[in-house]
Amino acid sequence: MSRYQPYPSYKDSGVEWLGEVPKDWLPKRLKYHARIKNGQDQKKVLSDNGQYPVYGSGGEFGRANEYLYDKPSVLLGRKGTIDKPLFIIEPFWTVDTMYYTDIAKTTFPKFLYYSCLTIKFDYYQYGSAVPSMTQENLHNIDFATPSYEEQTAIANFLDIQTAKIDTLIAKQQRMIELLGEKRSAMISHAVTKGIDPDVTLKDSGVEWLGEVPEHWEISKIGFLSSKIGSGKTPRGGSEVYADEGIVFIRSQNVYDEGLRLDDVVFISKEIDEEMANTRVKAGDILLNVTGASIGRTTLVPYDFDVANVNQHVCIIRISSIEMRPYIALVMKSATAKTQIDAFQNGAAREGLNFEQIANIQIALPPLLEQIAITGYIDTQTAKIDTLIAKARQTIELMKERRTALISAAVTGKIDVRREA
Repeated sequence: MSRYQPYPSYKDSGVEWLGEVPKDWLPKRLKYHARIKNGQDQKKVLSDNGQYPVYGSGGEFGRANEYLYDKPSVLLGRKGTIDKPLFIIEPFWTVDTMYYTDIAKTTFPKFLYYSCLTIKFDYYQYGSAVPSMTQENLHNIDFATPSYEEQTAIANFLDIQTAKIDTLIAKQQRMIELLGEKRSAMISHAVTKGIDPDVTLKDSGVEWLGEVPEHWEISKIGFLSSKIGSGKTPRGGSEVYADEGIVFIRSQNVYDEGLRLDDVVFISKEIDEEMANTRVKAGDILLNVTGASIGRTTLVPYDFDVANVNQHVCIIRISSIEMRPYIALVMKSATAKTQIDAFQNGAAREGLNFEQIANIQIALPPLLEQIAITGYIDTQTAKIDTLIAKARQTIELMKERRTALISAAVTGKIDVRREA
C-alpha cells in the first residue's frame, strides 16, 4: 500500500478492531447502515404458477413481477457460506439461509458492501457443523464511517482497482486452463501415439483411439485389473467423520493432478476394519464415478498410508505393479474420458458402473516402452505443473492484495480521495 498516503490526522475509534480512524470519521454499527432481513423458505413462497417472490422497495416482497426492486442490497449468509457477502442491484429472491439488507439513505450501498467484506466472520459465527450468523451479531458490528460523499469516492476507487486485480486474476486462471489443456493433450498423444516420431502407425479399429503404433496391442481395463470396485459411506454418514484417524477419500479429493487432502475427513480404525474391502492401497488408481467430477482420476502415491474411499470413488487395481503408473496416465487421457462420456450419453447419468469401467479400451505398448513413456510424461508434466503452481501462487497473492486494499480503504488507513 506504499503508493497511497494516510489521512492527515487520526483519532482513537474506541473500537478495538478498528483502532485509529481518520479524524472526521465515526464508528457506526451496521444497524445504522442497514436493516437486516430474513430470506424466505422456497416451499413457503413458491406460487401455484411456479413464480418466486421478488424483494421490492422498502424491503417488502411479493410475487414475481408484482414488485420491482429499485435499490441495491447486500446479501449476507445466515447459515453455511457466511463469509461471502454479495452485492446485488437486480430484482432478486433469496432463500432463508441468506439475509438481505434494506440500506439507509445515508449509506452508499457499494461502500457498505466493501465494508462487509472486512467482517471477521469467524469471530462472530456460532455452530461448528454449519457456521451461522445472527441478525443481532451482524447489526452490532462496527464500521468506520466517513461522509456519504467520501463513501462514494472510496467505493468508486475500489470498483476500479478491484476490477484491475480481478482482470489479472482472470488472466492467470485462463493461463492455468490453457496449461491444463496442454498437459492433457500431451498425455493423450503420448499414450496413443507414443514418443517416437518415426514410428509406423496402424488403424486401431477403435473409433476414439484412431491410429496407434503398429506394434501396440488393444486391451481393456478389465483384462488388466485384479479389482474394480467402489467404496461406501460408513453407517452414520458424515456424523461419524473424525478429525483424525484413517483417511477417508471422497470424490472432492480426487483430481487428475493428484490427491487434494486439504479438506480430507477421517474415520476411526473400527470403521476402517468394517470397511476392509474398500481399503485403498498404494499404486491403486482412483476414479470418480458419479456427479460433476465423473472421470477425474489419480494414482495413489506409493508412500501413501492406509486410507478408505466412499461409494463415489472406484478403486482400479492393475494386476501388474510395473504397469500401474502407465495405466494411471492412460486413464487421464482424452481417449479414456471420451469413452466415459460415451457410456453416459443418453443415460440417466447415474454414474459409471463396474462393467463400463472394465470395458474401457486402451492402446498398450510393451512394458519397457510403457516405462519410457511414463518417464517422458512425468518430466513434461512436472514443467507444466511448476508453471501452474506459480500461477496459483500469483492468484493467491493478488487475492491477498485485493483484500488488503479493501480493508485499508474502508477503515481509513489510506487516503484514496484524490485517486478516486
